[in-house]
Amino acid sequence: MFLEKINSPADLKKLEISELEALAEEMRAYLLTVLSEHPGHFAPNFGTVELAIALHKVFDTPRDKVVWDIGHQAYPHKLLTGRRDAFPTLRQSGGISGFLSRAESEYDVFGAGHSSTSIAAALGIATARDLINETYKVVAIIGDGGLTGGMAFEALNTAGDFKNDMLVILNDNNMSISATVGAFSKHFHKLTSSPRYNLLRSRVKELMNLMPADAKQIARKIEASLKPGTLFEEFGFRYFGPLDGNDLEALIPVLTGIRSLSGPILLHVVTEKGRGYAPAEEDPVGFYSVSGPFNLKTGKTIKPKPPTPSYTEVFSRTLIELAKRDARVVGVTAAMPGGTGLDKFANAYPSRCFDIGLAEQCAVTFAGGLAAQGMRPVAAIYSTFLQRSYDQVLHDVCIQNLPVIFALDRSGLVGADGPTHHGVFDFAYLRSIPNMVVMAPKDENELQSMVKTALAYEDGPIAFRYPRGTGVGVKIAAEPQALPIGESEIVREGEDVLVIAIGNRVYPALEAAQTLGDIGISTAVVNARFVKPLDTATILPLAERIGKVITIEDGVIMGGFGSAVLEALAAAGIANLQVTNLGIPDEFIEHGDVQHLHALYQCDADAVVRAAQKMIA
Repeated sequence: MFLEKINSPADLKKLEISELEALAEEMRAYLLTVLSEHPGHFAPNFGTVELAIALHKVFDTPRDKVVWDIGHQAYPHKLLTGRRDAFPTLRQSGGISGFLSRAESEYDVFGAGHSSTSIAAALGIATARDLINETYKVVAIIGDGGLTGGMAFEALNTAGDFKNDMLVILNDNNMSISATVGAFSKHFHKLTSSPRYNLLRSRVKELMNLMPADAKQIARKIEASLKPGTLFEEFGFRYFGPLDGNDLEALIPVLTGIRSLSGPILLHVVTEKGRGYAPAEEDPVGFYSVSGPFNLKTGKTIKPKPPTPSYTEVFSRTLIELAKRDARVVGVTAAMPGGTGLDKFANAYPSRCFDIGLAEQCAVTFAGGLAAQGMRPVAAIYSTFLQRSYDQVLHDVCIQNLPVIFALDRSGLVGADGPTHHGVFDFAYLRSIPNMVVMAPKDENELQSMVKTALAYEDGPIAFRYPRGTGVGVKIAAEPQALPIGESEIVREGEDVLVIAIGNRVYPALEAAQTLGDIGISTAVVNARFVKPLDTATILPLAERIGKVITIEDGVIMGGFGSAVLEALAAAGIANLQVTNLGIPDEFIEHGDVQHLHALYQCDADAVVRAAQKMIA
């Protein structure tokens, strides 16, 4: 057994190639055991086992700086850097992160939860090194999916100009979260996998060995023009590859040789998604991430599918149905067709669904262009990823008042993915932009009504946000009804306390109202529905009459829904009120069970009860 003896990368230095190969198989077996019982990113990590071993074998980490792009390919790195025993706590409350975290380990040089950042970060690290006259090496690992993000190309362009010593490793597995899209990717994979290309390159090399010295120079230029790395060389990088990224016997000597080279270098390695586990090799998209326990032999999930549909499923089927009635409706996603439910929309309307790749900025402006020509684009993007295109939302959509529809999946606290993925900022960053309408449903039935509302609204941009996971189990109407813009609903009458709730906090508010009623505190509950425009016609008279107000949201308090209510009360000059805002405090929330996090940060039913009792006391 080798894995149990690896407590730091220093322990790798003692092992021979055959022993490292045995270690790789042990690591895959350990990954499989843990991830079959606990959710986590799967297939990409099985492909980077040898790459992680080779990097830590050749480079002097943590003195040498290895920057991993995102985190779904860095589990093997965690196993080799002192986190083997803690690995079963992955993505659980109090356990280790599923992504890179500087607070967790000195080997996690740069934190990453979103893609396409590693090259820019590594360039900054290399520049800092040179400014202080240090000599350590800097390596960035980026997937071909991450390379679809514009930021990666911006960094390549800058790195080629700066000419710092640094190594970029392109981990090519033809995948981001779903299959990698884009003209660059398609050309790249077509070229590198073509038998004709590989035969031609090998024959040119054979001919070079037979040529006189003066002819070899011309032949080298011909051979170089056949490389898939010609583009990178135009950026100013020396290109090596493609190389089998699962072959330690090839990887280690190449990395050892490259380590002594100067200037920007790009090494192209090809890895196999799900390597060593047949179900993941056959279905790498399905095994990109596993959501719960599964049978090791079959790869089938053990946990039965819940009878209540997820919010994503409700959004997807509602959009598909409504798109039948309006040929202008198109779907736009940024490498998340499966996660957002647009994969099913694409099956129904293949010519009306567009995957832009991991490039949210492009996706938003692309949607703006569609809207400018009369289409009804629905940009389905995770809340946390829409943050990356804030300027495009503001500059390219809202200033021009273009009727782009934003469907924000995974809003609020999302659980195991932690601070990089909690979608708690969307109310705050969207409600501050002129022309934007922002709403959130209390349940899955109201979600389908909001899809209908958004498609019916053509006066400007509109966004609706909804949580990860299943709905609350309410009956879904056969026909969705559009909601009047900016109109809330009173879901419970009361006289002593007013609770104004938004989105998935409405039902906890109703639960709290029932508990308070049982102890003699009469509680009114309003389902706000809209963060912007706020229904002041309903909320202000109730607040003035009752005098004790609690707002609750699954988002940040600072600048969020509660702030909107406070602003409205202040603008109306309503004084002598007691107001408590419940929601996410001014800090980044770690990973953990969502229900536990809601309780911990006091935005659940118990928190409402405590706040009301304090007001009444």
